[in-house]
Amino acid sequence: MTSTLEESAWALLREALDLYRDSQPATERLHHHLSRFGEPLRIAVAGPWQAGKSTLVNAMVGEEVAPIEVRDGAQVFTWYQDGTEPRATAYPAGIELPVSRSTHGLAVDIGRWRPSAVNDVVVTWPSRTLRNATIVDTPALPASGDKVLRDADAILYLTRDGRGTDLRFLEVAQDGTVARAAPVNVILVLSRADEIGGGRIDALLAAKQLARKHHRDHQVGGLCLGVVALGGLVALAGRVLTDAEFAALSTLAGAPRAELDSHLLSTDRFAGADFPAPVDVATRRALLDRLGIFGVRLATTLIRTGTDTRAALAAELVRRSGLTDLREAVSRCFVDRAGALKARSALATLEAVLRAEPRPGADKLLADLEHVLANAHDFRELRLLGALQGHRIRLDKPLEAEARRLIGENGTGTAARLGVDQRATATELWELSSDALYRWQEQTEDPLLSLEQRRAAGVVVRSCEGILHALTR
Repeated sequence: MTSTLEESAWALLREALDLYRDSQPATERLHHHLSRFGEPLRIAVAGPWQAGKSTLVNAMVGEEVAPIEVRDGAQVFTWYQDGTEPRATAYPAGIELPVSRSTHGLAVDIGRWRPSAVNDVVVTWPSRTLRNATIVDTPALPASGDKVLRDADAILYLTRDGRGTDLRFLEVAQDGTVARAAPVNVILVLSRADEIGGGRIDALLAAKQLARKHHRDHQVGGLCLGVVALGGLVALAGRVLTDAEFAALSTLAGAPRAELDSHLLSTDRFAGADFPAPVDVATRRALLDRLGIFGVRLATTLIRTGTDTRAALAAELVRRSGLTDLREAVSRCFVDRAGALKARSALATLEAVLRAEPRPGADKLLADLEHVLANAHDFRELRLLGALQGHRIRLDKPLEAEARRLIGENGTGTAARLGVDQRATATELWELSSDALYRWQEQTEDPLLSLEQRRAAGVVVRSCEGILHALTR
């Protein structure tokens, strides 16, 4: 571990282990979080029923590995982690399950775990995406909420429109001192963006505008780090599109537009017997399963306008779906901040232990925990980054661009924060960071700025000081 926040969280857990050495439940929880510092970041994909969780997992992994079906509607968490070969294990029994590749990507023989109860299935799957994080496909909320908050370091929370009851989980997620001080582990995903506005061809653009509106809203923006619109089916199609599917879409695009468009108004008409292109019903139904009616409309339009290879169409579908934006947000807010988020999880568990089993010495540890939170600059950076991206705090454009860079939007390394090549010398880095520190110290004292803007400048100053401190090590 390298960061002060991680070191502080680690030290508090060790103190708590000594204090609670006679309590097996407490020591098990504390040991568990100590071991998690050495594990990949845990990112849960959570949301209500049919929010598109498994579709998003598949789109992120790049293969159809979700969902894992279980008998009797059991509530099972599926953990996807990187490995050299496909493998699945059912817990708590630790039973190895046969895994094979199928036309849909993954088939698991569930018969071997019966009649044993299963709460979690850990799937090992070779994937670049899983090298930096374990992705958890969760049962529908609200039933799975407590376990999601307890076991995940970061959450992609899926919702259709980000309104009403869908926000209750985010409000519950801020219960506790740690959660209120560091609401920095959730990205809100408008996961069925292609359905907005009746699935019009501009539905994804409309969804992205809605996402920006939510991000600017202080109520929603205060509950999460960012809001991203995603057309899940379109994203997955872009990741797994086959030559045969592209050929069928090309045939559709070659049909007279006036005749085809009337058959793209509904799934029933698209799959009907009377059709203006030589594509059989089974193939058309398969295209609906792959892309949805909106995706078929979008793909045929793109092919007509010059996206004339499978690779080009796949890339354009991924770009338009919002998956690229989501992956960038996950990298920037979660993967780059893995240490801070794991420390947050550890502190939240420590708080829960201290409040569940109060005893002499617990008050001091709770005060120490609050002191760590008050001085956790990683959390301040993430909160400010979310506020700047959502335009809840505004600065002059050149200043805002520099502030976002200095607090780690483009990466948390020294060169990335300073916007220079990795080969820059230590002297060059020192001069740039010293200049930035002086410039932002002036902003903290500028009487023309609001209190909120000066406080934001203070966060940037602390980031500059951190860069200078790192250069002296």
